Amino acid sequence: MKALVAATVALGLLSAAPAFASAELAKAKNCLACHAVDKKLVGPAYKDVAAKYAGQADASAMLADKIMKGGKGTWGPVPMPPNPQVKAEEAKQLADWVLSLK
Repeated sequence: MKALVAATVALGLLSAAPAFASAELAKAKNCLACHAVDKKLVGPAYKDVAAKYAGQADASAMLADKIMKGGKGTWGPVPMPPNPQVKAEEAKQLADWVLSLK
């Protein structure tokens, strides 16, 4: 699948490769066990997160930090556990991807 995406990007037919890569990263890091793009599961829908933080200059850094360290209280009583398996650059990529969803 990655070879197909790379070939499609090389031909200029796909400009959303980073979004695809981030969706795959979210799957690989088990984010989709608690989140979905367009509906609430255990945690909020990613589109709801994007809407809440739209236009905030520090949103990407703040979300990347929450992805790694966890958080509580922002979206209700269920805390988000820390994700030590997610590296800082991966957390930034995931945060940017979430914020790009509309």
